Amino acid sequence: MKNLVLLLCICMASTFVTNAQTEDKKWCIGLNAGVTQFNGGLGNDFYKTNLSANDLNYMGSVSLSRYLSSHFDVSLIGSKGRVGYKGSKGSFTSGFSSALIDFRFNLMGPKSFIRPYVFIGGGAMLFDKNLAISNKTVDYIAPDGGIGIKIRLSPYVAFKVQETYLYSNNNKRDGVTFSSNDAYLFHTVGVTFNFGNTKDADNDGISDSRDKCPNTPLGILVDKRGCPLDRDKDGLPDYLDSCPDVAGSAALYGCPDKDGDGIADKDDRCPDVAGLVSLQGCPDRDGDGVADIDDRCPDIAGYIGLKGCPDSDGDGVPDVDDQCPNTKPGYKVDIHGCPFDNDNDGVVNEEDRCPNQAGPTSLKGCPDSDGDGVPDITDRCPDIKGTIENKGCPEISKESLKRITEIGSKVYFENNSDKLKVASLVQLDELATILHKYEAANLVIEGFTDSRGEDATNMALSQKRTESVKTYLMSKGIMESRLTATGFGEASPIADNKTAIGRAKNRRVELKTSY
Repeated sequence: MKNLVLLLCICMASTFVTNAQTEDKKWCIGLNAGVTQFNGGLGNDFYKTNLSANDLNYMGSVSLSRYLSSHFDVSLIGSKGRVGYKGSKGSFTSGFSSALIDFRFNLMGPKSFIRPYVFIGGGAMLFDKNLAISNKTVDYIAPDGGIGIKIRLSPYVAFKVQETYLYSNNNKRDGVTFSSNDAYLFHTVGVTFNFGNTKDADNDGISDSRDKCPNTPLGILVDKRGCPLDRDKDGLPDYLDSCPDVAGSAALYGCPDKDGDGIADKDDRCPDVAGLVSLQGCPDRDGDGVADIDDRCPDIAGYIGLKGCPDSDGDGVPDVDDQCPNTKPGYKVDIHGCPFDNDNDGVVNEEDRCPNQAGPTSLKGCPDSDGDGVPDITDRCPDIKGTIENKGCPEISKESLKRITEIGSKVYFENNSDKLKVASLVQLDELATILHKYEAANLVIEGFTDSRGEDATNMALSQKRTESVKTYLMSKGIMESRLTATGFGEASPIADNKTAIGRAKNRRVELKTSY
């Protein structure tokens, strides 16, 4: 007991700062464990230490306390365990559950690292029913009281040691009537946990009870009073001050304005000369929207993209640099404002059909290798002089035209088939040679049948036969784009289908050339 008193004296002298149960964390829950001792008719074992482990009566408790002021709080304690006594006069044990309400006085304030306290209160104890001693199971505690000490382990957790004295309204819980009522002593240790919502409306870390500026926006640095910092003392807090280290006006978010043009110096490109807001504080003498410090032609209105200079022909090169000031609209120009002429033939690219090959103006800048008046890009026969009507190719000779017609009459197929007869291949080889000679000429292949058989069958057969001729000519190097194959079936007979000779004449292929 003397050691406990000495410890309490040392604690009362402690002045270390901590985060204890305060008006910001008003609730505290505690978990405790310990042993009980008894004083009654059978005897008194308060503070006796010669008991064996088997003779000890253990208990546990849970407490919930509420902050009232910097030195006072109220607690509700629920306990469960065993009480008893063992001595020369006899012994007893009984399980119990208790509920106590205590008012506690903390000797040190909420900021102390170690907080000794005293408390007093009352409550009730519920015992196991024991008819051999008493059929009453409830005793009232009036009062209970004691001392204790809390030591901080973290801002929210503390270690607690407590001595609780309980005076009962019953004097024979042990079965023996005594001159005074039964009493109990609880020796407990435990931990407590502070919780609760700190009242800090603006969440700046300063509780509302100490905050002189309770409406500070979230995340803003504040001083000890809870007010936003204002380093330059211009009346505008740093979080609203665009120039927190230089005093300025509230209208410019705390920034100065030396030339008084309404543009803060930090944003003013011309801080010593009053100018326009739209030009970041710079003047514009010719009113073309280009600040004088950027205007190549400050006294003549021009275009923003041309640094304030005019462009008469609209080619994107300012007049001051344009060597061809009358360029037609839409023409691409070089850095001097003149239209491009890649091949240097005197015809500008926009008018030159062959901008990368020199040619005469009469042919819009395109060359004409064979001199037939047809430019090479459209000349089907660029190396042979021809006619404009034949797209630069020479006319097909009458002999060749006649021979083509004769070849058409000598193209034969297997009976009722589109397979060419061997005799026809020699004729078609000669036809391919003629077509290679006249590269610009196109060939139309028309196929016909006699009237025997179904119309649809004849139509399909005539088409297949013309396609066979076309395919063969393509195999000889004639481009498909020059060949057109069309079957007409039994249409357009040239002889009487009633006779064998007439039908033979009607089964024919006709070849026609064109450009």
